[in-house]
Amino acid sequence: MLKFLIALLILTSSAQAHAEKILFIPHDDRPVSFRQPAEVVSMLGYEIISPNPELLTEPDLLWAWLNDNAASADAAVLSTDALLYGGLIPSRSHQIDADILNARVQNFKALRDNNPKLQIYAFGSLMRTPQFGTPGDREEPDYYGEHGVNIFQLTALLDKQETDTLKPWEKLQLESLQNMIPDEILDDYFARRLKNLSATVNLLDFAADGTIDYFIIGRDDNSELSQTHRENRQLLAYMEYIPKTKAQSLAGIDEYAMLLLTRAVNDLRGESPGVNVQFNRGRGKRTVPAYSDEQIGNSILDEILIAGAKFTDKPDRADFILMVNTDPKGNTYHFHNAFPPQGLTESQQKYFARNAEDFTAQIEDALNKNLPVGVADIVVANGSDNFLMAQLRDKNLLFKLQSYAGWNTATNSTGFALGAGILAKKMSRSAKNRLLATRYLDDWGFQANVRSQIAEELSRRPDGLQIYLDFGEYEAAVVERENQLMHAFADENLPLWKDFTVSNPWRRMFECDVNFE
Repeated sequence: MLKFLIALLILTSSAQAHAEKILFIPHDDRPVSFRQPAEVVSMLGYEIISPNPELLTEPDLLWAWLNDNAASADAAVLSTDALLYGGLIPSRSHQIDADILNARVQNFKALRDNNPKLQIYAFGSLMRTPQFGTPGDREEPDYYGEHGVNIFQLTALLDKQETDTLKPWEKLQLESLQNMIPDEILDDYFARRLKNLSATVNLLDFAADGTIDYFIIGRDDNSELSQTHRENRQLLAYMEYIPKTKAQSLAGIDEYAMLLLTRAVNDLRGESPGVNVQFNRGRGKRTVPAYSDEQIGNSILDEILIAGAKFTDKPDRADFILMVNTDPKGNTYHFHNAFPPQGLTESQQKYFARNAEDFTAQIEDALNKNLPVGVADIVVANGSDNFLMAQLRDKNLLFKLQSYAGWNTATNSTGFALGAGILAKKMSRSAKNRLLATRYLDDWGFQANVRSQIAEELSRRPDGLQIYLDFGEYEAAVVERENQLMHAFADENLPLWKDFTVSNPWRRMFECDVNFE
């Protein structure tokens, strides 16, 4: 049986007497899902044991690997999407029979029976409901490119119909959408969601009876009225008598690996760190970010619980302070993943610069008090706030932080910055700097700048959008250009970090992998 062992140099000031083992099965092999959270925990001296990435799409082989390795581990952080469907993306388009899914769910019972002392932490997802589809998008069923907008609007109206009163025009729109979308497409869409929801309910039963020690259900790419929100209402009613110490359902998904690995470490150590949370001016914790259906303040409180930590309102007594860069008006901006890129007006530049100055002053004040500060940067989706990062650079604050994240959705960033920041307390400064440099190169360099520049260059070609979404035969040329631009960015902003390369494991512009030489 193939085994993939992530083993990194131990860069920690307090080495453990022996390396405790944590099994880790992510929901896919993207760097932010797999290698990067494992790297954080490995820096503390834990042995992270993971399967060969090729097994992640083969549930039956993955279960065999897990059963072979479980006896030697102290804890396991497991993606139920990988173990049931073959990954997060396959969970959205599979054609797996309900009986097969149920048999795979029952494997958790055998895992517990055979390993009674193993701490089992699991995370899965409710199927997302994107607001639109992109033709050729491999993350949804083929028909979503054509019918995605109508499917989203239909489910939003069905959700509202169950919680409110539809206006006359909304009733007409609902009827029109039901007639507009072919029956076979709706049948396929809702049948798959029903199978997935049923499997999730069975996993909740295992969380309730202790088969699974802790189970997290994520709502990826979600909104306040949608099919995902609709299904979550049903789950919350079912979970009414299951304590949050056993199971939770909340917005997000990609950050749960980092949070549950943090929980595994805290549980192995018998610790529950105190976390204080502070926000930028304006709506702050009341912000409902894009791709979420709840206020970010509530999401973060749940993430603290997932990480095995506790909230404290006293910054001077906290083990870690998460400072969250929010927009004063509660907006989420979409500058960094647009094709072609969108420029900022002069008034917008002044607005963002003022917001960044205020938040930087808040961060600097906390650091001057020797408080352990991490930053979650969520003003802009899919990348850092360039105005904030310039301020932190110019004031020499970048490498005084414990953690930073500004990638993808808001909860992805808050969850990663939270987990990494909690664990950073036991790391050497050099280990923290290595992790920070990865985030700055990825979230700030690539996501917020280089990707936009390449998108601008590609937009001049008739086939530019297709290349942006899937490199195809142009992969070598795109990656070469990325590395040129990334090193120019590092020379200007991170001059001590030169020996690295970037690549794109999924052969598209949405994410990159930073590798230090």
